Amino acid sequence: MIVGLDIGTSKVICLVGEVLADGGLEIVGIGSHSSKGMKRGVVINIESTVQSIQRAVEEAELMAGCNIHSVYVSVAGSHIRSLNSHGIVAVKDGEVQQEDIDRVIDAAQAVPISSDQRVLHILPQEYHIDSQEGIKDPLGMSGVRLEANVHLISGAVNAVMNIEKCIKRCGLGVDGVILSQLASSESSLSEDEKDLGVCLIDIGAGTSDIAVWIDGALHHTAVVPVAGDQVTNDISMALRTPTQHAEEIKVKYACAMSSMASAEQVLQVPSVGDRQPRSITRHALTEVVEARYEEIYNLILDELRRSGYAERIPAGIVITGGTSLMEGAADLAEKIFQMPIRLSVPDCTKGMSGIVDNPIYSTSVGLLAYGSKEAEVTEISKRMMSKTQTKREASILAPKEIGQAFSAAKAWQKLKHWFQNYI
Repeated sequence: MIVGLDIGTSKVICLVGEVLADGGLEIVGIGSHSSKGMKRGVVINIESTVQSIQRAVEEAELMAGCNIHSVYVSVAGSHIRSLNSHGIVAVKDGEVQQEDIDRVIDAAQAVPISSDQRVLHILPQEYHIDSQEGIKDPLGMSGVRLEANVHLISGAVNAVMNIEKCIKRCGLGVDGVILSQLASSESSLSEDEKDLGVCLIDIGAGTSDIAVWIDGALHHTAVVPVAGDQVTNDISMALRTPTQHAEEIKVKYACAMSSMASAEQVLQVPSVGDRQPRSITRHALTEVVEARYEEIYNLILDELRRSGYAERIPAGIVITGGTSLMEGAADLAEKIFQMPIRLSVPDCTKGMSGIVDNPIYSTSVGLLAYGSKEAEVTEISKRMMSKTQTKREASILAPKEIGQAFSAAKAWQKLKHWFQNYI
């Protein structure tokens, strides 16, 4: 069993997945609960977050019929930092071994990082051996000099520790802390898109997370601290209605493009306190929402241009996350970015597919996919270590067995000599 825990700004989602014999995933348990202790991906109330996690985990345990002991958890927020780095080492024996790969990755991560930041991921992009470039797996190749380009992702120590503290207070262990958009990429992007060049935008409640993939490797990550909660706040302020009613209105009636909303459709908006409800057209509501979506998309476009990747994503943009579900969100994105846009839903699991085929579950399903890959690598490593240990034990035991055989032969020769001389 592999468990993914997505602690978001609006809700906590816990998925329990079983790895099948063919390497696929089958979801056997789902738990969800509103999140009240998070803001923009960061814990602001330990007790509230712990309660939300416990409720989601208990619901998933009940459905899956098992006890959850440890989880893969997502992390997001404006504290996330990333950079591309380069390392170079000499190949020891003329042939690249795993030790050489480990050394070159260590050399690539030897860059100054703030003391309040903790490295979350070191993701290799490509390797160079002497003058040969674009190598994905250099193991076993001949050469003298090995180089590596890697993408380093770090997060604020305190922010990550607070998330881990909440999970441990629920009596759970942490199998891994995974960047939210990295997990979403596992469930939302195809290998062809990653190879060609694509940008994933995961628009949640607190943040909009960006991940740029080129040649099958992650090249850029960023976080825009404007997302669905700001849309709700705009509706609440513009219509003078409480936040809970603004959220309901957003989900039921809002649209991201004013041209798609009718000016004749009239909505009843609850007022604050005991005041009478007021009437407003759906077109007027949409104008408020459209302005905020335009701001989100323009901030993302500015980030892509600043980083230099705006012209390097021919596969276009894939949007996911709960806020991407709004009517017209994909159409407005295509108008602003001027490139192909696709709304993605998770598509890498079996079992309960009718429930998790929703952008809301992109990160949690991606955590399961990421965890299954990591578990597979761990299992292979254990097998390799077991074989190495067996060979080592054989090499240690063999001389001992030879010595015992030699001693037995020598004793037999002495006994034979005694019988010949004295009997």
